[in-house]
Amino acid sequence: MKAGLQGSLFDQGDDIGLGPLLGVRRTELASGAWIDHLPGWLHGADALFEQLAEHVPWQAEERAMYDNVVAVPRLLAYYREGAPLPHPVLTEARESLGAHYMHELGEPFVTAGLCLYRDGRDSVAWHGDRTGRSATHDTMVAIVSLGDPRDLAFRPRGGGPTALRLPLGHGDLVVMGGSCQRTWEHAVPKTTRAVGPRISVQFRTRGVR
Repeated sequence: MKAGLQGSLFDQGDDIGLGPLLGVRRTELASGAWIDHLPGWLHGADALFEQLAEHVPWQAEERAMYDNVVAVPRLLAYYREGAPLPHPVLTEARESLGAHYMHELGEPFVTAGLCLYRDGRDSVAWHGDRTGRSATHDTMVAIVSLGDPRDLAFRPRGGGPTALRLPLGHGDLVVMGGSCQRTWEHAVPKTTRAVGPRISVQFRTRGVR
């Protein structure tokens, strides 16, 4: 699939790789939740975006909503535990994140879910990743963003105003940890701004969706 990416002025090289994780900054949220953020962790992110957009077997899905079946407003791909990832740097990223967070997490990241947001009409509604063990236990979800920045918004579970927005793209990393999936919600809202496509790569532990 071809996608019309507007490249970053700061990431024009084709050399795809990872920077150090030493610059990660943590924001403590309420109820034992936290978010780590590291802009530009993956360099050559625009080149990687083009490769993934073209070669990942993207799937359009439908889901039941009340009495209707609606199209999921993004394209999806999922790599379960043991499946080879579509680029070696994603394997490297998963292993690096697992090693960095092992002292807190106690287990490795083993799966990768990819979402392609084609334009501002594609989105994901407010939710927490509470399928599986994360419904009752603290966990982590690590996300690497490629392509044009889109806001990842956060609010306490149950509604209320948005408490935090992070514009993520061009190799940025965000990690949601602690009780974040149970006590907070996150979303990628639709936007009427002229934005290009974005790919989100989400690493999760065993038994967490």
